[in-house]
Amino acid sequence: MKTMLKLALMAGAAWSVSAVAVQAQDAAPVATSDTSVEELVVTARRREETLKDVPIAVSAFSAERLERQGAADITVLSQTTPNITVQTARGSNSTLISYIRGIGQQDPLWGYEPGVGLYVDDVYIYRPQGAVLDVFDVQRIEVLRGPQGTLYGRNTIGGAIKYVTNRLGDEAGGKVKATYGSYNQTDLLVQAQTPIGGSGLSIGGAYALYKRDGYGKNLTTGADQYDKDVQAIRLSAEYKPTEDLFFRLAYDRVEDDSNARHGHRELPSLTGGYKVLDVYDTQAGLGNDNSVTTEGLSLTGEYHASDRLTFKSITASRKGHTDTVIDFDGTPLPTLDVPATYDDRSFSQELQAVYSDEVVQGVFGLYYMNSQASGEFDTIAGNVLPALGGVAIADGGKVNTQSFAAFFDVSANFTDRFKVSLGARATRDHKRANVFRLTYLGAVRTPFQGGPQRAPFATNTNYSAEKTFEQFTPRVSASYELTDDLNTYVSYSKGYKSGGWDMRGDKSLTPQTDLGYQPETVNAYEIGLKGNLFDRRVSFATAAFLSKYRNQQVTTQVAVPSGIASSVDNAGRSTLYGVEFEGSARFTANLTGNLALGYIHAKYDQFNRFVPGGAPNPLNPSQTIPAGGQIVNVADLYGFQNTPEWTGNVSLTWRGDVAGGELVVTPMVSYRDSYQQFEQPLPLLDQKAFTLVDLTASWAPASGRYKLSVQGKNLTDERYRTGGYNFGTPTYNNSVIGFYGPPRTYSASIEVKF
Repeated sequence: MKTMLKLALMAGAAWSVSAVAVQAQDAAPVATSDTSVEELVVTARRREETLKDVPIAVSAFSAERLERQGAADITVLSQTTPNITVQTARGSNSTLISYIRGIGQQDPLWGYEPGVGLYVDDVYIYRPQGAVLDVFDVQRIEVLRGPQGTLYGRNTIGGAIKYVTNRLGDEAGGKVKATYGSYNQTDLLVQAQTPIGGSGLSIGGAYALYKRDGYGKNLTTGADQYDKDVQAIRLSAEYKPTEDLFFRLAYDRVEDDSNARHGHRELPSLTGGYKVLDVYDTQAGLGNDNSVTTEGLSLTGEYHASDRLTFKSITASRKGHTDTVIDFDGTPLPTLDVPATYDDRSFSQELQAVYSDEVVQGVFGLYYMNSQASGEFDTIAGNVLPALGGVAIADGGKVNTQSFAAFFDVSANFTDRFKVSLGARATRDHKRANVFRLTYLGAVRTPFQGGPQRAPFATNTNYSAEKTFEQFTPRVSASYELTDDLNTYVSYSKGYKSGGWDMRGDKSLTPQTDLGYQPETVNAYEIGLKGNLFDRRVSFATAAFLSKYRNQQVTTQVAVPSGIASSVDNAGRSTLYGVEFEGSARFTANLTGNLALGYIHAKYDQFNRFVPGGAPNPLNPSQTIPAGGQIVNVADLYGFQNTPEWTGNVSLTWRGDVAGGELVVTPMVSYRDSYQQFEQPLPLLDQKAFTLVDLTASWAPASGRYKLSVQGKNLTDERYRTGGYNFGTPTYNNSVIGFYGPPRTYSASIEVKF
């Protein structure tokens, strides 16, 4: 904690140091390329700008920096970016869980809307399945913190992550990269592109194969646990017939055939004698079959009508399919087994007009999306109604969404240094849902998951519903350049996450479930200072923010004698505030450093939770909730999930001439404070503060034709939970399970360019 306090002092010092730097700018000599820090151009506001000029909190990572950080996939952002959680979902291999400034989506079930938007080349990735993107064929990754409802829409209430791939250009080339590492890690990346004659047409593609044995074993089936078996492909064609026209057709596909993850028992079972094992081992008996496939096709067109006006069209179609299993009890017994199937598809069309002159810059756009998310999963509970052989509960349905939006974001220069930006988005979401929940006798799969045909014992839920949600999300900011290298800003923005229905809802336990839940909104305020100092040897960005949330959507699952009661509540109100600091420095021509620090205070002001009849009263466990259930305010008992109070990252990079080539060495240390897995504190699952230490090194000859690299991740071999489930009752055999991040690993790579 002393280290974090020192980092906090450094963040605060940036404000006072900038005041000194303002006075020194006129006397400062011009920076040279070998002493300046890297400066990235980003498209956070749908137009090209330097980071200094963007009046929002943005982190940007170039492909080179991601490589130096040993980034295998986008979950590395949790280590390098303030106040963010990006990780693989519990019980999954490639499903994404994202939180920014306390807001995200823990539950990746179909029909639920994410709180953080993920974009690949401005195409919205509608569902989280298959969204743990491996870092290859990437130009940069941008992280936009805070609501982005004006330019990016309804499900960016926490922020947005933009994955920007490489353009092909007009030169032929390519590379092959092979990696071998711990646990028999065997990765292969092949990437190539070439122009076709002098026609303005270029084609290219990238293929990646990622294989690894498991960190642990399934002691019941003998299969690997936490293994990896993923293939990914990206193909693209770019056509530039004139200087004013550009088209890009892109296709991507990801296949994840890694074994299912069943989690680790945090408590011994009450029956069967199953003990707590190594954190990566399991004794689950449901099986290991898992298959996730996602693919998408997009067409982007740009027309430069003049030096000031550009028109852009983005057309995209995506679909995905998942078959998986999760053994929640972690034993061969059918106590709490969940086989599941998910399907999704979406079509989107976006039109933009981008304008820029010496006084006014802006973007105007229209957006349309038509999507469907569907699925079904069984809850096989052998200890529910044991006299009748247990039960299997089938939850299923689908949600169709049509979304329309019109938006603009315009900046005007009132003076050479003072600029005001105004933006707004009008969104209309029309949703139709079909939801069912059926209970079958017998602790085997239901007919929906290939089990024996039989009539349901009870129909718990069966309804159709339809709603339209509309929202207006404005944004306004003012920025002032203190000098040519320093910019300060203030902003207000509103964010919106669409409403919907609980796909697990049980009308027999929560009768109001067919009414659904309302949209979630936030009013966010931010002040920031960013720019370059000391002859551009230092770049930094610091921000302070305050967010006021209303109608927050919270998913709750409670074990009850007849099964599991689920509800999605508009919990009430909350207040979040914090500060963030990011900085890069070039100490010498050979030594650079990066620092990131985040602090957030998140508290519920009101948390209204529906408690079903017969359950204990959360405010007084000795009392029982009366029949029919009631609303209870548990704000003082609950907290935010996946939101550590402090996050920090420090890295250094040394580069120099060694043995006729360039050697680059980067040690990196990242820190995450303690955090809860769910809104309700659970000491058995909640994660204590931990630190990760990584090291990467690479060497390339002067020709740059090949590169050798090595890396070590989690060198101190920390054990830390990334998720969990809590069904710690006798009915479910004391099933409290956790999922863990990777252990210490080493790898070596060789890359050849041609």
